[in-house]
Order: sequence, then C-alpha cells, then structure tokens
Amino acid sequence: MKKTNLGKLVKMLKFDEKGLVPAVVQDYKDGKVLMVAYMNEEAFLETVKTGKAHFYSRSRKKLWMKGEESGNIQIVKEILLDCDNDCVLIKVEQVGGASCHTGYRSCFFRKITKDGKLKLVERKIFDPEKVYSRK
Repeated sequence: MKKTNLGKLVKMLKFDEKGLVPAVVQDYKDGKVLMVAYMNEEAFLETVKTGKAHFYSRSRKKLWMKGEESGNIQIVKEILLDCDNDCVLIKVEQVGGASCHTGYRSCFFRKITKDGKLKLVERKIFDPEKVYSRK
C-alpha cells in the first residue's frame, strides 16, 4: 500500500479521546469472532505494513504483536472499517489455532445459560502455563 494512501486511512479513523479504536478480530474462513482489542495509530500502521495483527495494550500501555510470546500470530487477510470509521474489523488466519491468552480458540469461549450461569463452549487448545514465560 502506498504511504500516501496509508496516511489518508489513518486520518479517516476516529480514535477515541485516548487515541484508541476497537478492533474486532474474526477468523477469515468461518467468521468466528476470535477477540476484541484496541489499536492506536501505531498499531494500525504496523498491522497494515507487516500483515500481522498488532494492538495497543491498555493495561501494559504499549504496542504488542498478537502471538509475540505464544507464537499464535494472526496473519491479516482483510481489514474493514465500519460506517462511522470508529471500529476496525480484521479478518485473520489464526496461526496455532488459538487466539485467547487463556488457551482457547476464541476469547468468547463461555456462554450465559438460561439460568444465568456460565458454560464452557470450547476446549482449550494449549495450556497457558506452558506457553507464556513468567517474568
């Protein structure tokens, strides 16, 4: 993508007062929502430039590439903007099969039952204790 086009895209995005825009991440093959994260301008630019999903961690206050520790990177297939330019949809190929840091394919691995309880609807793909290093 040309640098001038990229600059226009960034200017179109409506970042919130903290400089962030929500990013919904979806499996490009079956449409399953894998996760929701936030992007600042730098994360958006790195995602477009590298073809790998990058986000801004609100808790750690830093840029991060999905899978930088686990190896479960997200290869970007498409990026879409919503009608208001205040949300990004990223369709990805999920390397390793899991997007959630807790070891599940999706961060949405629980559903609320009619009696108000949480029920697991996925099986873990990996054990986070074995994947993430303790610092």
